[in-house]
Amino acid sequence: MMNIAQYLDSTYLKTPEQSGISAEETLQKDKDLTQGAIDNGIFAVMIRPDYVSEIKKYIQERNSDVVVGTVIGFHEGTSSIDEKIAEAEKAIADGADELDFVINYTAYLKGELNLVKDEFIRCTKLCMKHHKVAKWIIEIAALNDEQIANLTKNISNWAKENFSENEWPKIFIKSSTGFFETKDGKPNGATFEGIKIMLDNSGGLPVKAAGGVRTPQDAEKMINMGVKRIGTSSALALINNHQSPQEGY
Repeated sequence: MMNIAQYLDSTYLKTPEQSGISAEETLQKDKDLTQGAIDNGIFAVMIRPDYVSEIKKYIQERNSDVVVGTVIGFHEGTSSIDEKIAEAEKAIADGADELDFVINYTAYLKGELNLVKDEFIRCTKLCMKHHKVAKWIIEIAALNDEQIANLTKNISNWAKENFSENEWPKIFIKSSTGFFETKDGKPNGATFEGIKIMLDNSGGLPVKAAGGVRTPQDAEKMINMGVKRIGTSSALALINNHQSPQEGY
Protein backbone atom coordinates (compact mmCIF):
# COMPACT_ATOMS: atom_id res chain seq x y z
CA MET A 1 0.00 0.00 0.00
CA MET A 2 1.26 3.47 -0.85
CA ASN A 3 2.31 5.96 1.81
CA ILE A 4 -0.77 8.17 1.86
CA ALA A 5 0.37 10.22 4.89
CA GLN A 6 2.40 12.55 2.66
CA TYR A 7 -0.82 13.56 0.86
CA LEU A 8 -2.91 14.24 3.97
CA ASP A 9 -4.01 17.47 5.63
CA SER A 10 -5.10 16.37 9.10
CA THR A 11 -8.03 18.63 9.80
CA TYR A 12 -9.96 20.05 12.75
CA LEU A 13 -12.13 23.04 11.91
CA LYS A 14 -14.93 23.10 14.48
CA THR A 15 -15.19 26.24 16.55
CA PRO A 16 -15.58 25.93 20.32
CA GLU A 17 -19.24 26.88 19.87
CA GLN A 18 -19.79 24.14 17.30
CA SER A 19 -18.14 21.46 19.42
CA GLY A 20 -19.41 22.63 22.79
CA ILE A 21 -15.95 22.85 24.32
CA SER A 22 -13.77 25.75 25.46
CA ALA A 23 -11.13 27.59 23.43
CA GLU A 24 -8.47 25.98 25.64
CA GLU A 25 -9.87 22.51 24.93
CA THR A 26 -9.97 23.32 21.23
CA LEU A 27 -6.31 24.34 21.33
CA GLN A 28 -5.49 21.05 23.03
CA LYS A 29 -7.35 19.17 20.29
CA ASP A 30 -5.25 21.05 17.73
CA LYS A 31 -2.05 20.16 19.61
CA ASP A 32 -3.07 16.49 19.73
CA LEU A 33 -3.86 16.63 16.01
CA THR A 34 -0.45 18.19 15.36
CA GLN A 35 1.42 15.66 17.48
CA GLY A 36 -0.30 12.89 15.54
CA ALA A 37 0.88 14.51 12.31
CA ILE A 38 4.44 14.82 13.63
CA ASP A 39 4.52 11.22 14.82
CA ASN A 40 3.06 9.73 11.63
CA GLY A 41 4.63 11.74 8.81
CA ILE A 42 1.40 13.51 7.90
CA PHE A 43 2.09 16.42 5.58
CA ALA A 44 -0.01 19.17 7.14
CA VAL A 45 -2.49 20.18 9.80
CA MET A 46 -5.48 22.33 8.87
CA ILE A 47 -6.89 24.42 11.72
CA ARG A 48 -8.89 27.58 12.40
CA PRO A 49 -7.03 30.92 12.14
CA ASP A 50 -7.31 31.64 15.88
CA TYR A 51 -4.96 28.76 16.66
CA VAL A 52 -2.31 29.18 13.94
CA SER A 53 0.22 31.08 16.03
CA GLU A 54 0.16 28.57 18.92
CA ILE A 55 0.35 25.56 16.63
CA LYS A 56 3.18 27.05 14.56
CA LYS A 57 5.11 27.56 17.79
CA TYR A 58 4.30 24.00 18.90
CA ILE A 59 5.69 22.60 15.64
CA GLN A 60 8.83 24.76 15.72
CA GLU A 61 9.58 23.74 19.30
CA ARG A 62 9.61 20.11 18.14
CA ASN A 63 11.82 20.82 15.12
CA SER A 64 9.17 19.39 12.82
CA ASP A 65 8.46 20.31 9.21
CA VAL A 66 4.71 19.64 9.42
CA VAL A 67 2.96 22.36 7.43
CA VAL A 68 0.35 24.64 9.04
CA GLY A 69 -2.74 25.40 7.01
CA THR A 70 -5.78 27.47 7.85
CA VAL A 71 -9.08 28.53 6.34
CA ILE A 72 -10.16 31.98 5.14
CA GLY A 73 -13.76 33.14 4.64
CA PHE A 74 -14.88 29.89 6.22
CA HIS A 75 -17.25 28.33 5.70
CA GLU A 76 -19.81 30.32 3.73
CA GLY A 77 -17.32 32.20 1.52
CA THR A 78 -19.51 35.30 1.42
CA SER A 79 -17.26 37.72 3.33
CA SER A 80 -15.96 40.65 1.29
CA ILE A 81 -12.64 40.59 -0.53
CA ASP A 82 -11.20 43.12 1.92
CA GLU A 83 -12.31 40.96 4.84
CA LYS A 84 -10.68 37.90 3.31
CA ILE A 85 -7.49 39.85 2.64
CA ALA A 86 -7.37 41.07 6.25
CA GLU A 87 -7.98 37.56 7.58
CA ALA A 88 -5.29 36.16 5.28
CA GLU A 89 -2.77 38.83 6.25
CA LYS A 90 -3.21 37.99 9.94
CA ALA A 91 -2.91 34.25 9.26
CA ILE A 92 0.32 34.82 7.33
CA ALA A 93 1.68 37.01 10.13
CA ASP A 94 0.80 34.25 12.61
CA GLY A 95 2.80 31.71 10.62
CA ALA A 96 0.37 29.94 8.31
CA ASP A 97 2.07 28.14 5.41
CA GLU A 98 -1.07 27.44 3.41
CA LEU A 99 -4.38 29.31 3.15
CA ASP A 100 -7.56 27.60 2.04
CA PHE A 101 -9.99 30.29 0.84
CA VAL A 102 -13.69 29.59 0.41
CA ILE A 103 -14.44 31.12 -2.94
CA ASN A 104 -17.58 33.23 -3.09
CA TYR A 105 -19.54 30.49 -4.84
CA THR A 106 -22.80 32.27 -3.93
CA ALA A 107 -21.68 35.23 -6.05
CA TYR A 108 -20.63 32.81 -8.80
CA LEU A 109 -24.09 31.25 -8.80
CA LYS A 110 -25.59 34.74 -9.15
CA GLY A 111 -23.43 35.35 -12.22
CA GLU A 112 -21.10 37.83 -10.49
CA LEU A 113 -18.03 36.39 -12.17
CA ASN A 114 -15.96 39.59 -12.07
CA LEU A 115 -16.27 39.73 -8.27
CA VAL A 116 -15.14 36.12 -7.97
CA LYS A 117 -12.26 36.72 -10.38
CA ASP A 118 -11.12 39.81 -8.48
CA GLU A 119 -11.27 37.92 -5.20
CA PHE A 120 -9.20 35.09 -6.64
CA ILE A 121 -6.54 37.36 -8.11
CA ARG A 122 -6.12 39.66 -5.10
CA CYS A 123 -6.02 36.90 -2.48
CA THR A 124 -3.76 34.66 -4.55
CA LYS A 125 -1.36 37.56 -5.20
CA LEU A 126 -1.09 38.09 -1.45
CA CYS A 127 -0.19 34.42 -0.98
CA MET A 128 2.35 34.39 -3.80
CA LYS A 129 3.96 37.58 -2.46
CA HIS A 130 4.59 35.81 0.83
CA HIS A 131 5.52 32.46 -0.78
CA LYS A 132 2.45 30.70 0.59
CA VAL A 133 0.17 28.10 -0.95
CA ALA A 134 -3.35 29.26 -1.88
CA LYS A 135 -6.15 26.70 -2.13
CA TRP A 136 -9.56 27.66 -3.45
CA ILE A 137 -12.57 25.76 -2.08
CA ILE A 138 -15.36 25.72 -4.66
CA GLU A 139 -17.91 23.75 -2.54
CA ILE A 140 -18.92 21.15 -5.11
CA ALA A 141 -21.97 20.06 -3.11
CA ALA A 142 -23.50 23.48 -3.88
CA LEU A 143 -22.87 23.14 -7.63
CA ASN A 144 -24.08 20.93 -10.42
CA ASP A 145 -21.63 19.12 -12.69
CA GLU A 146 -21.60 21.88 -15.31
CA GLN A 147 -20.94 24.52 -12.65
CA ILE A 148 -18.13 22.46 -11.09
CA ALA A 149 -16.49 22.21 -14.51
CA ASN A 150 -17.01 25.88 -15.34
CA LEU A 151 -15.77 27.30 -12.04
CA THR A 152 -12.75 24.99 -12.04
CA LYS A 153 -11.90 26.01 -15.58
CA ASN A 154 -12.27 29.69 -14.74
CA ILE A 155 -9.90 29.39 -11.79
CA SER A 156 -7.38 27.60 -14.00
CA ASN A 157 -7.62 30.32 -16.66
CA TRP A 158 -7.31 33.13 -14.11
CA ALA A 159 -4.25 31.48 -12.58
CA LYS A 160 -2.54 31.12 -15.94
CA GLU A 161 -3.40 34.66 -17.03
CA ASN A 162 -2.18 36.32 -13.83
CA PHE A 163 0.59 34.16 -12.35
CA SER A 164 3.83 32.70 -13.57
CA GLU A 165 4.17 29.04 -14.44
CA ASN A 166 6.37 28.33 -11.43
CA GLU A 167 3.57 29.64 -9.18
CA TRP A 168 0.87 27.35 -10.58
CA PRO A 169 1.81 24.37 -8.35
CA LYS A 170 1.06 26.60 -5.34
CA ILE A 171 -2.49 27.35 -6.53
CA PHE A 172 -4.87 24.51 -5.68
CA ILE A 173 -8.53 23.96 -6.43
CA LYS A 174 -10.23 22.22 -3.50
CA SER A 175 -13.57 20.45 -3.45
CA SER A 176 -15.29 21.19 -0.15
CA THR A 177 -15.49 22.77 3.27
CA GLY A 178 -17.15 19.76 4.88
CA PHE A 179 -19.74 22.10 6.42
CA PHE A 180 -22.18 22.60 3.55
CA GLU A 181 -25.64 21.30 4.47
CA THR A 182 -27.00 19.05 1.75
CA LYS A 183 -30.49 17.62 1.36
CA ASP A 184 -31.68 14.02 1.03
CA GLY A 185 -28.45 12.58 2.45
CA LYS A 186 -26.32 13.68 -0.49
CA PRO A 187 -22.57 13.86 0.21
CA ASN A 188 -21.25 17.28 1.21
CA GLY A 189 -17.61 16.52 0.48
CA ALA A 190 -15.45 15.05 -2.24
CA THR A 191 -16.94 12.40 -4.52
CA PHE A 192 -15.09 10.48 -7.20
CA GLU A 193 -17.41 11.97 -9.82
CA GLY A 194 -16.91 15.53 -8.63
CA ILE A 195 -13.15 15.14 -8.33
CA LYS A 196 -12.93 13.72 -11.85
CA ILE A 197 -14.73 16.79 -13.20
CA MET A 198 -12.32 19.04 -11.30
CA LEU A 199 -9.27 17.16 -12.56
CA ASP A 200 -10.57 17.21 -16.14
CA ASN A 201 -10.97 21.00 -16.01
CA SER A 202 -8.13 22.16 -13.75
CA GLY A 203 -5.69 22.65 -16.61
CA GLY A 204 -2.97 20.99 -14.56
CA LEU A 205 -3.51 23.05 -11.40
CA PRO A 206 -3.29 20.76 -8.36
CA VAL A 207 -6.55 19.49 -6.90
CA LYS A 208 -7.32 18.80 -3.23
CA ALA A 209 -10.12 16.43 -2.24
CA ALA A 210 -11.67 17.33 1.10
CA GLY A 211 -14.34 15.54 3.12
CA GLY A 212 -15.80 12.13 2.49
CA VAL A 213 -12.56 10.18 1.95
CA ARG A 214 -13.28 7.48 4.51
CA THR A 215 -11.07 4.49 3.69
CA PRO A 216 -7.40 4.02 2.71
CA GLN A 217 -8.64 2.50 -0.53
CA ASP A 218 -10.67 5.63 -1.31
CA ALA A 219 -7.60 7.77 -0.56
CA GLU A 220 -5.42 5.67 -2.86
CA LYS A 221 -8.01 5.87 -5.63
CA MET A 222 -8.16 9.66 -5.31
CA ILE A 223 -4.36 9.88 -5.44
CA ASN A 224 -4.20 7.57 -8.45
CA MET A 225 -6.79 9.76 -10.18
CA GLY A 226 -4.38 12.68 -9.80
CA VAL A 227 -5.33 14.39 -6.53
CA LYS A 228 -2.30 16.02 -4.86
CA ARG A 229 -3.74 16.49 -1.36
CA ILE A 230 -6.55 15.07 0.76
CA GLY A 231 -8.19 16.92 3.63
CA THR A 232 -9.59 14.69 6.36
CA SER A 233 -10.55 14.81 10.00
CA SER A 234 -9.63 11.12 10.22
CA ALA A 235 -6.04 11.07 9.01
CA LEU A 236 -4.81 8.61 11.64
CA ALA A 237 -7.59 6.17 10.84
CA LEU A 238 -6.70 6.30 7.16
CA ILE A 239 -2.99 5.68 7.62
CA ASN A 240 -3.70 2.91 10.13
CA ASN A 241 -5.80 1.19 7.46
CA HIS A 242 -9.13 1.66 9.18
CA GLN A 243 -12.37 3.08 7.87
CA SER A 244 -12.81 6.53 9.32
CA PRO A 245 -15.91 7.61 11.18
CA GLN A 246 -18.26 10.06 9.52
CA GLU A 247 -16.37 13.21 8.62
CA GLY A 248 -16.86 16.00 11.13
CA TYR A 249 -14.50 18.85 10.40
